Amino acid sequence: MTTLDVSAIREAYPALRDGAAYVDGAAGTQVPESVIEAIAAAYRSGLGNVGGPFAASHRSGEVVDECRRAVADLVGGVPDGIVLGQNTTTLVYRFSQTLAATWVPGDEIVLSRLDHDSNVRPWIQAAARAGAVVRWAEVDPATGELPAEQYDALLNDRTRLVAVTAASNILGTRPDIPAITAKAHAAGALTYIDGVHATPHGPVDVNALGADFFATSAYKWSGPHIGAVAADPALLETLRPDKLASSSDAVPHRFETGTAPFADLAGVTAAVDHLAALAGIREGSRRERLLATMAAVETYEQDLFGVLLRGLEELPGVTLYGKPARRTATAYFRVAGHTPAEVAGHLAARDVNVWHGHNYAWELTEVLGLRAIGGAVRAGLVHYNDRSDVDRLLVAVAELDAG
Repeated sequence: MTTLDVSAIREAYPALRDGAAYVDGAAGTQVPESVIEAIAAAYRSGLGNVGGPFAASHRSGEVVDECRRAVADLVGGVPDGIVLGQNTTTLVYRFSQTLAATWVPGDEIVLSRLDHDSNVRPWIQAAARAGAVVRWAEVDPATGELPAEQYDALLNDRTRLVAVTAASNILGTRPDIPAITAKAHAAGALTYIDGVHATPHGPVDVNALGADFFATSAYKWSGPHIGAVAADPALLETLRPDKLASSSDAVPHRFETGTAPFADLAGVTAAVDHLAALAGIREGSRRERLLATMAAVETYEQDLFGVLLRGLEELPGVTLYGKPARRTATAYFRVAGHTPAEVAGHLAARDVNVWHGHNYAWELTEVLGLRAIGGAVRAGLVHYNDRSDVDRLLVAVAELDAG
């Protein structure tokens, strides 16, 4: 069985030396030294805009190409189908506007109450401009599950798109995405899968998921703030986004606006290489190493998360939200007698980093009855967290619970 040396992994992250317990991974991860060095090295080497005849331009072009290869290895896509952008919110707006240009009044899209608002609001706005109908897949508030069976009644021959998350960013719920996408494809619809919260927590295979579009953010898996969408290049060829007349019409370039942040893209590649090396595996392709490593990450995180969940459940004043069958290592909770902001502030004073509020799960926090009362506290574990992080969080929450 592939295992992780978490002590060695933590040594690779300079930020972890400040003594804080970074239990805020669901909002973004820290970066290892290799990523910091890759970004610095790209700047030191000399960069130029792509398409020029000189060495600095060639270096930038190779940085972009290698970044596409790295992201493709991470998610199981192909390099020519990797669209890069400032972040996934920017990219979903890009694709929603492009896809909606083909919709006509009476067409339908299916969204999910489980999703981060970045995979909801852009589609609602695009549908309104096109005159398309928005239909909703609902969450069971008691369990946090998104039943796949409900899609049978939501889909028809007017459905153009199904947008759904591969993992809830507050409850961790992992819906049955292959079942949902199979139903969508049977109805003739495209699928846009938000993989931002799912990608850091286990192996990803966009083809097995049935994702026509799969979004991921590098800053959730130890990289810089760069977003990416993976798709079949043949599908991208059929789409015509708004673009400058002078910019490339080739796929995937036609979906990318402006000059790329080349040094950050070098950091993305370094982050993927870092993930591939977490378990010390040296044999096989990078894709093969990533599959093995991310499976080990999932096992490790789930074991540690079990300690966190049991500890929170034992505190009588703590209310945990959601109990899905499959989930990432993400807990969403309130402490009786304290607002989420007060809990987060108390933990911060003890150098335990967590987030509070709706965390952009706008629809889901309304379903849970939490949006109007400040949401809840979110603690999210990633591969560099250890037992001491969990223990410190539990001790700090217990201080409030006892008070």
